[in-house]
Amino acid sequence: MRLKTLALAAGLALAAGLSACTTATPYQPLLAGSPGLGGYSDVRIEPGRHRVTFTGNSLTSRETVELYLAYRAAELTLANGYDTFTLVTRDTDRRTSTRVDPGRAAPMPYWNPYWRFYGPYGWRTYDPWMDGPFGRPPMDVTTVEKFTASAEIVLGRGPKRLDDTETFDARAVIENLGPRIQRPEDGRVKPGVSPAPGPKS
Repeated sequence: MRLKTLALAAGLALAAGLSACTTATPYQPLLAGSPGLGGYSDVRIEPGRHRVTFTGNSLTSRETVELYLAYRAAELTLANGYDTFTLVTRDTDRRTSTRVDPGRAAPMPYWNPYWRFYGPYGWRTYDPWMDGPFGRPPMDVTTVEKFTASAEIVLGRGPKRLDDTETFDARAVIENLGPRIQRPEDGRVKPGVSPAPGPKS
């Protein structure tokens, strides 16, 4: 009975993880307990200076990650009583990983058949993950990319200079990017994460 309970719990956890990764990361706070889901985070370095980050899952494009970063920077700007933000530093990090699916060679996750047999050249080992007397089994190899965009921003008041290409009008950013922001389906702020701070003088 205990084994059945453990198996059921493992199955539910696996299903929850898979369902969370079937869509691109929406515009949401980054949860400390579930960093794999992605989202935004920010920290105030000093008054008027912040570091903003947005992390996407494997289905989130680089363009989307950078767009959400700019939107979060604009939100922080207005929430703190400023009008513009200037990008002091910015970077987009790409992380690549390879996933191997052994297909029919592995009837159960994390388990593969393994045995030894005696042949013309003595004892041999059969392992589906390695070349053996039956040849290498069919495998699907998938490359997964995840992007994280980060920037350090300085907040400012008043209109931006027209010749300053690194400074952005926060209200214009909100207005222009707003229609492209995909929020969580329930539209709620995740528990344990505070929304943007209120205006400060």
